[in-house]
Amino acid sequence: MKSSDQNSKFLIPRIVFFLDFLLKMGRHFGDLAKVRHVITYSLSPFEQRAFPNYFSKGLPNVWRRFTSSFFKVAPPMIAMYLTYSWGNSVHQQSKKKNPADYANDE
Repeated sequence: MKSSDQNSKFLIPRIVFFLDFLLKMGRHFGDLAKVRHVITYSLSPFEQRAFPNYFSKGLPNVWRRFTSSFFKVAPPMIAMYLTYSWGNSVHQQSKKKNPADYANDE
């Protein structure tokens, strides 16, 4: 077998794959594959409501979720912040010299 015959063996499937790829490039995302036995339902954009029950159910739900997690998260965070700020202030005070120790030096 010549090398050109061997190259053409591998070249033809690549060309076919590339042409198939180019044909699929122009399609929309939903048209890339044909799926059988799958039923899809959709509503018209004119039948959908953008924010249904936003004020009656949405905001109370956000408030309920916030209050249920706030009291679990906030106290440890406040305690850690107070501990951190206390530790920084103690560290800064320990770095300072005590002027009373040097009052009689001349």
